[in-house]
Amino acid sequence: MAAAPAPDARVTLLDAMASELTRNQQQLKMQSHEPPYFMSYQLKDYVQYAVGARYGALFLDDGYRERKLYVDVRVGSYEFDSSVPEGFEFSFSTKGTSYISRKEGPLDDSPLALRTALWLITDEKYKSALFQYLKKKGEDVYSVEDPKRPPSFTKEKPSTLVQPPVQAPFNRERWVKLAREVSAQFNAHPELFDSEVRVTTDKVTRLFVSTEGSRIISEEVLYGLHVSAVTRAPDGQLLDDSRDYYSPTEAGLPNDAKVREAAAKVIEELLALRAAPAIDPYTGPAILAPEAAGVLFHEAVGHRLEGERQDGDNEGKTYKGQVGKLVLPSFISIHDDPSLRMLNGEPLNGYYQFDEEGVKGQRVTLVEKGVLRNYLLGRVPVEGFLQSNGHGRSQGTLKPVARMANLLVDSTKAVSDAELKRMLIAEAKRQGKPYGLIIRDITGGNTNTSSFGYQAFKGVPRMVYRVDVKTGQETLVRGVEIVGTPLSAVNRIMASGQKQGIFNGFCGAESGNVPVSTVAPSMLLQELELQRAVEGKDRPPILSSPAEALREPSLRQEKPATRPEKP
Repeated sequence: MAAAPAPDARVTLLDAMASELTRNQQQLKMQSHEPPYFMSYQLKDYVQYAVGARYGALFLDDGYRERKLYVDVRVGSYEFDSSVPEGFEFSFSTKGTSYISRKEGPLDDSPLALRTALWLITDEKYKSALFQYLKKKGEDVYSVEDPKRPPSFTKEKPSTLVQPPVQAPFNRERWVKLAREVSAQFNAHPELFDSEVRVTTDKVTRLFVSTEGSRIISEEVLYGLHVSAVTRAPDGQLLDDSRDYYSPTEAGLPNDAKVREAAAKVIEELLALRAAPAIDPYTGPAILAPEAAGVLFHEAVGHRLEGERQDGDNEGKTYKGQVGKLVLPSFISIHDDPSLRMLNGEPLNGYYQFDEEGVKGQRVTLVEKGVLRNYLLGRVPVEGFLQSNGHGRSQGTLKPVARMANLLVDSTKAVSDAELKRMLIAEAKRQGKPYGLIIRDITGGNTNTSSFGYQAFKGVPRMVYRVDVKTGQETLVRGVEIVGTPLSAVNRIMASGQKQGIFNGFCGAESGNVPVSTVAPSMLLQELELQRAVEGKDRPPILSSPAEALREPSLRQEKPATRPEKP
């Protein structure tokens, strides 16, 4: 007779969460006040291992585990409820609270301990929600009635998923050996005064239940391998370069030979950047390579299509009321698809099955042939869009908001790389510019979407090439960063390349750091503005590195000691 399968501890904990949720739903109420109309519980179990080496020696060899709890308690109704932006729950109370519950779950699989932690957080969240609900009702007295005001929260069908456990092996011995070996490559180049080779694995197991009936157990694993180094140019400017790889499996990380090649490339590029001339601020035509183009769309367009940014009091609302209107060149379309795990054999960081609000991640067409069609939506509705499309995302215990996942940019006006460069030169000549620019690599960027500042974005390019309009010769330059206003920049796109590139990384916003990807072809912009980068005037290290000193022959020969002669 076959032995019964071992009980799944995850299911046991999910049952405990559901039991505590039901108890609170049925009994939680203050006299003469409304009970909650909606509640959800989420547990995230984080497990991480990391090794890192510098100068050929191990500097990091660590692992940790923690469980984080997020509780959502809403008073009122789907039409009008107690919800306020993240961080505002207690900020307006004159009395405040003398105790804030810890948002941690037990590492032991103890149903009672888990229920107790959830009970305490739920009590706190209910009191806060009730306070905010009454306050919002009072403030509503002074507000002009808006017949177009969307509901506070979307109604969604319950979701169910029990994903099988996912293994997350970590071959520590291999990675320690490789990190030591590869980091030692940098010792031969003392101009690169610091460097690191780091390998990580992050596993997140998520348990989610809601009063609507959702029950979800999901697991995601993400491996990372990073090779980075820094140096200074002779004028003091700090320069950095890196290679970053991500994979949902350990086997998907690059092999040892490729990691060594990556380190050699970082060394080669940084030495070239040290010798490259710094250029003055520039306004003119430029080609953004696929990764750089992806960062442009992520910062200039993607963040401005996130749902909460359409109605927030402090938001610039760049695309509010623009649905059905032309907002980009007619040959550009943009989608976001969290259900896409791989593209052309390469993994995408932004993949997930269900978002942090229990809604299935869905492909959404944001811009179709230049026309705005939709927004990225969590469970905060936007005028005209009353359902979530599964983009409510967050890190740890932060409140979910609509965020990008896998942003995909398509173009129907695609030409070869050679033709794109020809068009760049022709446009630079037309504008009377002595050169155009090609930006082949970028570290990332940031943007401001608030109404309190200028609507702008910034990108930090790494490998920038000046293209002479007479000869077409490319010269590596440094010392500038991309700036601009979003609507102006993206509407000056003239054409695109044919080959798409993938930028994998993490995006930070109100709800924390979440893994994202952008997929885009090269883009030729009629005009791009680059300002001078922050100039460093720091001296490089005064002495040579110990590794270099040990290699240098002695500059003087020590003579043997002699006794003075007797008179």
